[in-house]
Amino acid sequence: MRKWNSAFAVLTASYISVVLVIVLLLCSAFYLYFSNHYKEELQSRNRLILENTASTIETSILERVQQIYLEVSLNQQAALGLLPDASLPSNLSKVSSLQDMLRAQVASNSDLIQAVHLYAPRRHILLSSLYGLKFNADQGAGSAYWSDWVNGMKRNSGNRLWTEARFVPEDIVSSIPGGSGSSLITYAHSYPFRSSGADSELLIAIDLKERALRDILLNMMPARDQSSFIATPSGQILAGSHPDAVAQEGTYAASIADALASSETSGSLSQEIGGSAYVISYQDLPSTGWKIFNASPADLFYEKWGVVQRLILSLCLFALLVGIGLSGILATLNYSPVKRLLRRIKDLSGSAPDPAANEFSLIDSAFVRLNDKVSSLEDTLLASSPHIRQNIIMNLLQGSPAQGKVTGDPEFLGLSPEYTRYCCLLLNTRGAYTHMSLSGMQTAMTGIIEGLEEIRLPGSRIIAEELPDKQLIVILGTREASGILLEQLSEHIVTETRKQFQTGIQLSRGCWVDDIRRLHHSYTEAQTFMKYAYFLPEVTVLKDRDLLEKEQSLEEIPQPVLTRLKDKLQTRQLEESLAALEQLVTAMREGSYPADYCHFILANTVFMYSDVLKSVRYTPALHGHLDLYNEYIALADIRHFQEWFAASISTFIADTEKRNSDRALSAIETAKEYIGKHLPEDLSLDAVASKVFISPKYLSKLFKEELGINYTDYITGRRMEQARLLIENNKMSVEQVAASVGYGTTAYFIKRFKEVYGCTPGNYLRTVNTLQPPQAEIRLS
Repeated sequence: MRKWNSAFAVLTASYISVVLVIVLLLCSAFYLYFSNHYKEELQSRNRLILENTASTIETSILERVQQIYLEVSLNQQAALGLLPDASLPSNLSKVSSLQDMLRAQVASNSDLIQAVHLYAPRRHILLSSLYGLKFNADQGAGSAYWSDWVNGMKRNSGNRLWTEARFVPEDIVSSIPGGSGSSLITYAHSYPFRSSGADSELLIAIDLKERALRDILLNMMPARDQSSFIATPSGQILAGSHPDAVAQEGTYAASIADALASSETSGSLSQEIGGSAYVISYQDLPSTGWKIFNASPADLFYEKWGVVQRLILSLCLFALLVGIGLSGILATLNYSPVKRLLRRIKDLSGSAPDPAANEFSLIDSAFVRLNDKVSSLEDTLLASSPHIRQNIIMNLLQGSPAQGKVTGDPEFLGLSPEYTRYCCLLLNTRGAYTHMSLSGMQTAMTGIIEGLEEIRLPGSRIIAEELPDKQLIVILGTREASGILLEQLSEHIVTETRKQFQTGIQLSRGCWVDDIRRLHHSYTEAQTFMKYAYFLPEVTVLKDRDLLEKEQSLEEIPQPVLTRLKDKLQTRQLEESLAALEQLVTAMREGSYPADYCHFILANTVFMYSDVLKSVRYTPALHGHLDLYNEYIALADIRHFQEWFAASISTFIADTEKRNSDRALSAIETAKEYIGKHLPEDLSLDAVASKVFISPKYLSKLFKEELGINYTDYITGRRMEQARLLIENNKMSVEQVAASVGYGTTAYFIKRFKEVYGCTPGNYLRTVNTLQPPQAEIRLS
């Protein structure tokens, strides 16, 4: 039998205690939550539903109605100013097109609106999509059905108005009761837009179907034992989720009044209605001033509370039983490794454990002995790990060790305190990776590192290490800073790396520092120099201090230099484009601009060039697609960039010039053929350009350049030539001839004929048998 202080007993007691605490906490939390926050949860849920419903009504109905008003008022073809104008009786022919526009709006929004009306207050004229044109609309049959919004807008200092819901019969003239109709809500707005209702020249009214609001309430609001409706600021119910919602206005009158008196845009209140407790939730519709209401019986959710209580109790009892069972299982499982560990400790120590001690004290004693052994082996482990060496070097270069990494002792690298001067040399080996295999690169890199560290310089130590970014760092530690020593080491590194990699290598040198803890300053300077290797490929060792001044410069390349290349590319001037490219490259190489800024400009230049190619839908003949950015980032230096960019520009301009020349001749012939076949039709520049699939401006330019005549004169000449031939046949009247060649007005045709041939068509017809036809002054090539 196990002792009470054994590990198994402790584990079992701990698990059971945790289970008891958790179960009690869960019971308490559930009970408090469901008892104290149940009503708040109900109100919050209803409020969320109301917010979603209000948002849906705003976007699906109210905003659409306002959009219909904007479409009617901004319709450029609709002569809205015709109704208030005194010239209306003489322009009744234009009213039909205006009414058609209103009917089209109703047809396209038939699910939402019943009709659209235009009313001129000063002239009492109404034009309706449903009732047509009515003079003295404020009198006679039907006037009662629009008098509410007409009179309301006359008294309104604002520019819009929402009316109460009202029943409008299908037949507004008949007075027979019981006819069919619709419940409508009218949205009226002044025209012009900013005029008040009392001062407006025209009122635009849109009849909204109450059924559209009811459908949203039915779809969005819960239907079980609830009533949902929309009320106006005056307390009238506009629409509800049930058809008899208006009849319930008295039932909810007190709730509506309390909600309207509140300054909150949304909220909930509890009231007794018909002897039952209800939760009334409301939400503003800000664009109209209406409120959405939802009435829910308070006991709708409380009836579930008893079930929830029993469920909570059952779950807690079940959790308690399961927890006790799992506690025993987990205690057994967790004690098994402890038993195995004790047996292993006994086998390794060779002595029997103290019977009075429990398992934890035995394990603690074993770990103390193990810690002593690990401490004695730590130095050997550090010395044998190449990862620790790299970690130490990276910490020195970064200036402070990254969290969680071993800092290490610089003396481990052979940098003893006697070295008082340090310098970093950075070697960029990325170019070698492009033509060497990975295994060959690793072999070459290992050879270089070993060769450098084997160099014995008096009073100096060389450390070399490959960095994660495909660069090689060389750290020189010495007793005294020597420029000659640094030059010799730089020359030796460049010579050896060129032999190993069989390619040109660039080296950068940082400054001397007087403390190993400041080595990162030298490394940072070497990195800064290396940034300019791309722009100075001819420089083997980057050490010029002027480059550091460039890095701090705030100068920018002049804007004309940047925009000149784009302008020349867009106009496809090859020589000028190449000259602009040369100017840009020269500015980057010789100017005082930071390297990062220059790289940014180059990338933007590539993106700009790509946009130029896409704008003309250029596809290279060889590749079939463009991947300019990836081609650009693969270039080794700026000279390769210039050669690549110049070659691409030359190919692009040559291809587009050939393509444009072929397209121009084809487009001219197609346009001439279309014009000849469609002389009576619309031959505007836009219409013909769309038929030959080019822009009107480009088509006009082609006519001027290829035919030496502007487009309008060409059309006139072709039509006059056809008219002359028809007149010579002597079988058609002047009106028929004018219509056959595309002139809707005979007088204008006669004027143009006289301008071309010097006489009217009638005079020409009388002299056609005795005189030679006069030659047109327009060249019809």
